Amino acid sequence: MTGQTQTPDRVWSIVLAGSKGHAPLLLACALLAAACAKPADHRDVSMDSLHPSMAFQAGDRHVLAGEWEYVDGAAVLLILDEQGNGHYDWKDGRFETHTLIGQTWQGMWFQKENDRDGRFTVEFSPDFSDGEGRWWVSRIGADHAPAQKGGTFHLSKKTALINLSDTSPVPWKLLTP
Repeated sequence: MTGQTQTPDRVWSIVLAGSKGHAPLLLACALLAAACAKPADHRDVSMDSLHPSMAFQAGDRHVLAGEWEYVDGAAVLLILDEQGNGHYDWKDGRFETHTLIGQTWQGMWFQKENDRDGRFTVEFSPDFSDGEGRWWVSRIGADHAPAQKGGTFHLSKKTALINLSDTSPVPWKLLTP
């Protein structure tokens, strides 16, 4: 049995293998080929069309820069740079940012002293002053499937890092009365 399907720019012939059970497979392959023949319609999205808070955040990690209070039982000071990467004193730890999309921050944490690492995700408030996070363990030593599950934490912004190139120079001339 032979059938034809029409697409706007091509005609595909579908040859069905009869009743031996191959017909559905051949039909599926032919339909898949037809679907792939027409390229997807991609649209560029202007940053002007985004909500102002989204345009500010898209790829802009500087909102993470500064000192944060990380609370997971006890409070720990977390210091992040302009890319959202930083360190904390507990177990010689550090944070590494992977993505900041909208109010969602995702990345990895590493602790050198106890040879472990894992991942985290944080949902920030609209003004990025605080957030609720979740962490989990990916590795302890050579164990890449540890039983330890992780937990939750709260972040509060303490201070923002100031980019010195954005500030006016210090006046060196002293004025006398």
